[in-house]
Amino acid sequence: MKIVTENHFNRTIKVFKDRPGNLMEMLEKTKAAFPDKEALVSQNERLTYRELYDRVESIAGNLHYSYGIRKGDRVALLVGNTIEFVLLVFACARIGAIVVTLNTRLQETELSYMITHSGADILLLDDEFIDTVENMRSKSMIQNVKHFFLIGDVKASKRDYLPFEMLEQKEVPPQIEVSEDDPLFIMYTSGTTGLPKGAIGSHLGVIHSVMNYEFILKSNHKTKTLIAIPLFHVTGLIGQLLHMIKVGGTSVIMRKYKTAEYIRLISEEKITFLFSVPTIYVMVLSHPDFSKYAYHSVTTIAYGGAPMSEETISGLQKAFPGASLHNAYGATETSSPATIMPLGYPKEKIRSVGLPVPVAEVKILSENGEPCEAGEVGELLIKGPMVVEGYWDNEKANRRSFVDGYWYSGDLAKIDKDGYVYIMDRIKDMINRGGEKIFSVEVENILYNHPKVLEAAVIGFPDKIFGEIVKAFIVPKEKTEIDEEEIKQFVRERLADYKVPAVVEFISELPRNPGGKIIKAKLKEM
Repeated sequence: MKIVTENHFNRTIKVFKDRPGNLMEMLEKTKAAFPDKEALVSQNERLTYRELYDRVESIAGNLHYSYGIRKGDRVALLVGNTIEFVLLVFACARIGAIVVTLNTRLQETELSYMITHSGADILLLDDEFIDTVENMRSKSMIQNVKHFFLIGDVKASKRDYLPFEMLEQKEVPPQIEVSEDDPLFIMYTSGTTGLPKGAIGSHLGVIHSVMNYEFILKSNHKTKTLIAIPLFHVTGLIGQLLHMIKVGGTSVIMRKYKTAEYIRLISEEKITFLFSVPTIYVMVLSHPDFSKYAYHSVTTIAYGGAPMSEETISGLQKAFPGASLHNAYGATETSSPATIMPLGYPKEKIRSVGLPVPVAEVKILSENGEPCEAGEVGELLIKGPMVVEGYWDNEKANRRSFVDGYWYSGDLAKIDKDGYVYIMDRIKDMINRGGEKIFSVEVENILYNHPKVLEAAVIGFPDKIFGEIVKAFIVPKEKTEIDEEEIKQFVRERLADYKVPAVVEFISELPRNPGGKIIKAKLKEM
């Protein structure tokens, strides 16, 4: 893949020279190459690329002609992992509309803010969310929406919900020029404080992200993935679904994650590519059904979002001996990957999140804004076509987060002499113990290696002498007994004494926001 330099969004960036012009063009090329190949599998439904394309065209035509959706209009989806979600994303892309992917785990106040802030004209929802939407409508919380479409049982609705099937009547949309710099989606970040920010992802950004995955992971039309991560998240949507459509692969979509079903589908559907968070892999390896199946088909395992213990990595290598393991780092603002572990990386780099993707430019800045040397820790800045153009209707956040073409990640990181990136901590989560700076992720990495620890989170705890001391919250694995001193001794043998947790608390689960991120502010309140 040849890389050249171009100007987009007032940034001079590296881009792949040969690329689809927009998302629909990407689907058209794959349909032309593999018309009768399975694109999507969901429960009892299987769609070929030809069938997917034809249904997308009809929905796009109906959105345009029957419901007045034009280029730049927003269409909100309160939809789970279904084929309908996929159809709607591409239908919006076909006519230049902007899809607003809503986190189905959010509360009414959060959802209504996003729907109203984005100015969505249409809201499509699964029937399981009808009560939530009814409550919002009865309280006049989403007055901007003109049409409501219901996927599933229309009889469950109490008023003017249109059946999704009305959008699938045969209709051909007009030819609409959609530029690669045009917005494709608004995806709200699941921040732990303040109002969520709507990241504006472009066709250019998404296409480069899937091409980065294709280039590094060597995926192709034989690749088959199992999607258990929500499609409203960049990993599920871009790292798996759109990635597969670019290469002509197949996506098996799980409505909701269930460990037993996940295990069965890997084997029965002959999945080749897994992508998930470490906790899911821990649950898979420890499930009683795991030994009942064979997994010879799996060749690629990607993970990210949290530290993964050496025990889990070793377990995956033994369970899937033919698979390569790839840590990855990214965010909503980077349209999924910013760094990925390459094939054949040195064993000593196991704690790295990989090398920057081919079109990324990254740098580390110190507290005073000076570039850091190799191995020095500072804030990670990222530039490239996959970085979103900014936040929807939020100039203050744009000025703070996007400077000179770079996105300021808020993550503390270092880059070694070989170019490998290591995420050390969130800036706001770093602990200052009497002047000694402690990265919570460093301590968490050690805790995750304890054989009885399922999950761990470390925070700074107020102390009269040191200002802050280290406190660890531990979720033990099932059917294990563990005490505070055992945890402290385990860390003491591996880290400096000032990094050893002074306090250890055992809890049943860690508090998370709807995006799955651990809310350390709540841990501090506890």
